[in-house]
Amino acid sequence: MKTLIGGAIAAVIGVIGLAIWFSEFLSLLAGAMPIMLLLGGCLALYLGFDELKDTWQNENGVAPAVADADLDKFKKENEDLKKEIENLKK
Repeated sequence: MKTLIGGAIAAVIGVIGLAIWFSEFLSLLAGAMPIMLLLGGCLALYLGFDELKDTWQNENGVAPAVADADLDKFKKENEDLKKEIENLKK
Protein backbone atom coordinates (compact mmCIF):
# COMPACT_ATOMS: atom_id res chain seq x y z
CA MET A 1 0.00 0.00 0.00
CA LYS A 2 2.90 2.35 0.78
CA THR A 3 4.34 1.68 -2.68
CA LEU A 4 1.05 2.55 -4.35
CA ILE A 5 0.76 5.84 -2.46
CA GLY A 6 4.43 6.69 -3.06
CA GLY A 7 4.06 5.94 -6.76
CA ALA A 8 0.94 8.11 -7.04
CA ILE A 9 2.68 11.01 -5.29
CA ALA A 10 5.75 10.66 -7.51
CA ALA A 11 3.56 10.61 -10.65
CA VAL A 12 1.69 13.76 -9.57
CA ILE A 13 4.94 15.58 -8.76
CA GLY A 14 6.36 14.43 -12.10
CA VAL A 15 3.37 15.80 -14.03
CA ILE A 16 3.58 19.11 -12.14
CA GLY A 17 7.33 19.32 -12.79
CA LEU A 18 6.86 18.53 -16.46
CA ALA A 19 4.22 21.26 -16.75
CA ILE A 20 6.43 23.83 -15.02
CA TRP A 21 9.69 22.98 -16.81
CA PHE A 22 8.33 21.84 -20.19
CA SER A 23 10.68 24.03 -22.26
CA GLU A 24 13.71 22.72 -20.32
CA PHE A 25 12.45 19.19 -20.86
CA LEU A 26 12.28 19.80 -24.61
CA SER A 27 15.82 21.25 -24.57
CA LEU A 28 17.08 18.19 -22.72
CA LEU A 29 15.25 15.90 -25.13
CA ALA A 30 16.66 17.77 -28.13
CA GLY A 31 20.18 17.44 -26.73
CA ALA A 32 19.85 13.76 -25.83
CA MET A 33 18.21 12.60 -29.06
CA PRO A 34 21.31 12.80 -31.33
CA ILE A 35 23.49 10.88 -28.88
CA MET A 36 20.83 8.19 -28.46
CA LEU A 37 20.54 7.86 -32.24
CA LEU A 38 24.33 7.67 -32.60
CA LEU A 39 24.71 4.98 -29.93
CA GLY A 40 21.73 3.00 -31.24
CA GLY A 41 23.10 3.14 -34.78
CA CYS A 42 26.54 1.97 -33.67
CA LEU A 43 24.99 -0.94 -31.78
CA ALA A 44 22.88 -1.91 -34.80
CA LEU A 45 25.95 -1.78 -37.07
CA TYR A 46 27.95 -3.97 -34.70
CA LEU A 47 25.19 -6.55 -34.33
CA GLY A 48 24.50 -6.59 -38.08
CA PHE A 49 28.17 -7.09 -38.90
CA ASP A 50 28.48 -9.87 -36.32
CA GLU A 51 25.43 -11.64 -37.77
CA LEU A 52 26.78 -11.25 -41.30
CA LYS A 53 30.14 -12.70 -40.23
CA ASP A 54 28.38 -15.72 -38.69
CA THR A 55 26.37 -16.21 -41.89
CA TRP A 56 29.55 -16.18 -43.99
CA GLN A 57 31.18 -18.75 -41.72
CA ASN A 58 28.13 -21.04 -41.88
CA GLU A 59 27.93 -20.79 -45.68
CA ASN A 60 31.59 -21.72 -46.06
CA GLY A 61 31.29 -24.55 -43.56
CA VAL A 62 33.95 -23.00 -41.38
CA ALA A 63 33.41 -23.72 -37.72
CA PRO A 64 35.13 -21.57 -35.14
CA ALA A 65 38.47 -23.12 -34.13
CA VAL A 66 37.88 -22.25 -30.51
CA ALA A 67 34.91 -24.61 -30.34
CA ASP A 68 37.00 -27.60 -31.46
CA ALA A 69 39.73 -26.83 -28.95
CA ASP A 70 37.20 -26.46 -26.17
CA LEU A 71 35.46 -29.70 -27.17
CA ASP A 72 38.71 -31.67 -27.01
CA LYS A 73 39.56 -30.08 -23.67
CA PHE A 74 36.17 -30.97 -22.19
CA LYS A 75 36.34 -34.54 -23.50
CA LYS A 76 39.74 -35.03 -21.88
CA GLU A 77 38.54 -33.48 -18.64
CA ASN A 78 35.48 -35.74 -18.68
CA GLU A 79 37.61 -38.84 -19.15
CA ASP A 80 39.94 -37.77 -16.32
CA LEU A 81 36.99 -37.26 -13.99
CA LYS A 82 35.54 -40.68 -14.91
CA LYS A 83 38.90 -42.28 -14.06
CA GLU A 84 39.03 -40.41 -10.77
CA ILE A 85 35.51 -41.55 -9.86
CA GLU A 86 36.41 -45.16 -10.61
CA ASN A 87 39.53 -44.85 -8.41
CA LEU A 88 37.44 -43.42 -5.57
CA LYS A 89 34.91 -46.25 -5.82
CA LYS A 90 37.66 -48.84 -5.23
